[in-house]
Amino acid sequence: MTTRPKTVSGAINTALHSLFEADPRVLLVGEDLLDPYGGAFKISKGLSTRWPDRVITTPISEAAIVGVCGGMAMRGLRPIAEIMFGDFILLAFDQILNSMAKFRMMYDGKARCPVVIRTPMGGRRGYGPTHSQSVEKYLIGVPGLQVIAVSPYHPIDGMYRAAVLESEDPTVIIENKVMYGADHVPPVNGSTGHFRVEQSPSANPTLTFSLNGFAPADVSLITYGGSVQLALNVAERLLMEDEVFVEVVALSQLSPPPIQEIVPSIERTGRVVTIEEGTRRLGIGAELTSLIVESCWKSLRAPVKRVAAADYIIPSSKPLEDCVLPGEKTIERAIGEVLGRQPRS
Repeated sequence: MTTRPKTVSGAINTALHSLFEADPRVLLVGEDLLDPYGGAFKISKGLSTRWPDRVITTPISEAAIVGVCGGMAMRGLRPIAEIMFGDFILLAFDQILNSMAKFRMMYDGKARCPVVIRTPMGGRRGYGPTHSQSVEKYLIGVPGLQVIAVSPYHPIDGMYRAAVLESEDPTVIIENKVMYGADHVPPVNGSTGHFRVEQSPSANPTLTFSLNGFAPADVSLITYGGSVQLALNVAERLLMEDEVFVEVVALSQLSPPPIQEIVPSIERTGRVVTIEEGTRRLGIGAELTSLIVESCWKSLRAPVKRVAAADYIIPSSKPLEDCVLPGEKTIERAIGEVLGRQPRS
């Protein structure tokens, strides 16, 4: 009998239970975390029942949640702050930018603030303009702050363990909310579905997916989080319909960006499309493009193309939301442009 894989939300919940079991210094702080509610997306379910003194539910104040966790971390605890919707992490930006991310450098390494902030980002669920954004681009430029993103294919347990128990610096974990119900299917023996997969050895690994055994290909799609599945869908379809070989490079570490883990794919393809769900202007794709041009100029055979959300609010209406957010057709058009092909009608 085949066992159904855990969902991404189930894998995160299991990782949190494992962390609570492993270290009594781990706490969870946020809004509406207590059972039976277990958080807005049920990620914390069961924790407050097993560890009632280590799950702290708070008033609606993101600045207070993150600030309290900063104080806990400075006193030797390993707190996890949950921000119910990623849109509101900016209410704690002063705590992140001007306090916890600076402490190590301000105090010559004598003070550390290992806070982990986990938060759902992204749209495609009809939550409207203030609950559907992907605002991680505002975080990636903060010195001293690590920003990572999970996908259905990344090793969630290991990434959370590294962030919570092993890192000495603050970390923001981006969880694209549309993935919560997707199966968590990390590669087995270097494969998943029709793809061969290479995983970098870092704590927050980059996964590179290939449909031709990592022989030279036509284009590299560089993405993360909730856009990984879109990229893989496009790669399979273009091979079947157009005989275009696409490599997908799925980042988990957004800041600092692991450019050295991206270079091998670009050297095989010479063409790059970046994909993100955040808005295009001054986005993560812009930073990646700059690094790619600096590091891989001689390998590039075409200008880098960026795919992102329109510079607009995210509507509640699904048809309008689909117009604003990047979809598979948008990605296919971008690939056609870097290959110099006419778009299909």
